[in-house]
Amino acid sequence: MPYVKVWVHVVWSTKNRQPYLHKQIRLKVFEHIKTNAESKGIHIDVIGGHKDHVHCLISLNPGQSLGECVQLLKGESSAWINKSKLSKFRFGWQRDYFAVSVCKDQIEKVRRYILRQEEHHKKVKFSDEFRAFLRRAGFN
Repeated sequence: MPYVKVWVHVVWSTKNRQPYLHKQIRLKVFEHIKTNAESKGIHIDVIGGHKDHVHCLISLNPGQSLGECVQLLKGESSAWINKSKLSKFRFGWQRDYFAVSVCKDQIEKVRRYILRQEEHHKKVKFSDEFRAFLRRAGFN
């Protein structure tokens, strides 16, 4: 039996970064994503975000591809949002996403960061946050 513990911080946004995830919708969507993930064997340790994006701390298991996990979470949740009519507009996620590995000693810091998104985005725009993620991760 392989022993694998890979932690990944994943971030994705609404299509065209539209602010569709108002607080009452956001909480339902996050709960649904987490429940759906569990049913597919994807462990989401914590989920949070703001009006136009989602943050997840995911622990990958052996045999799980990050790309497949994110695709399952995004695809199923956008279909569910539209089917449930949670948005007045046709809902969709941006095609791309950001993912970076998280070392064990940073897990608690990342958890707190994800859970404090609403407070964080009173000071920082998502576009600035996203550029900072890319810069710190070494993307040009």
